[in-house]
Formats: sequence, structure tokens, C-alpha cells
Amino acid sequence: MELCTFVFIKSKLINVTIADLKKGQKAIIQDSSARDIPLKLLELGCLPGNEVALLHIAPFSDPMYLSINDTHLAIRKETASLIQVKSED
Repeated sequence: MELCTFVFIKSKLINVTIADLKKGQKAIIQDSSARDIPLKLLELGCLPGNEVALLHIAPFSDPMYLSINDTHLAIRKETASLIQVKSED
């Protein structure tokens, strides 16, 4: 079961996750409470309110290289799609 957080952009209801970010884009984590998110990501700072930036995307879009509060890590796109964010752009 996937948990969803929604934002309104131009009168459209859309679900924005880390997997939706473009290279160089920054966002604020809104929800990381899905059961499928590894505990290690939470320990590394993948928590609501923290800033995340997409630094690089590997070939075939997997994995994604991120900076979360100055911690650099790579996560699978499948996992990134579970973490809801609010884009700063």
C-alpha cells in the first residue's frame, strides 16, 4: 500500500516524489512514512522537513544520487517513488 501526499499546482492534483525530480532540482521532504522505506534512509536524514537535491541519475534512471542535508547517498528509483516531496522550484 502506497501512502500519498498531494499538492495543488495550477488547479491539478498531483503526487510529487523524489523520483519525479529533475537533475539539479531541490525539494523538501514531506512524507517518508511508507513501510517499504529502509530504516537506514531514515537514519541518514530522509525525514520530513529535510532538504533533498537530485545530483545525478545513472543510466536507465536507476539508481538516483541524492544529497539530503549534506549527506550524499544513492537510492533505487523504486524507493525514491515512496518519498513525497514539495518542490522548491
